[in-house]
Amino acid sequence: MDPMISLGQKNTLAEYMILSDADNRPPMLDKDLYNSWKSRMELYMQNRDHGRMILESFEHGPLIWPTVEDNGVIITNKYVELSAAEKIQADCDMKATNIILPVVTITTCINST
Repeated sequence: MDPMISLGQKNTLAEYMILSDADNRPPMLDKDLYNSWKSRMELYMQNRDHGRMILESFEHGPLIWPTVEDNGVIITNKYVELSAAEKIQADCDMKATNIILPVVTITTCINST
């Protein structure tokens, strides 16, 4: 294998994963390899603390924060007012956002040029 792999060249999946540095950051999206990317993203998310919750947050949307009504005004609970399970879910929602947002943003920039 050539020590320098061209970014534009599509080689084996293993070489492609080396290019995307799949061990310590989310793999980059490539429209031609979407199914492979999706599988790698799922594995990447599941490898984090509370990985299943992060993946479910990504697939089903974030936690709907509880609300209270005070004099006819609906107020969303603050983070400190959430239960322990709700706090973990809120944290996982943030992690899911932090995982996917850079990948989508960078991919959008690359594909728009």
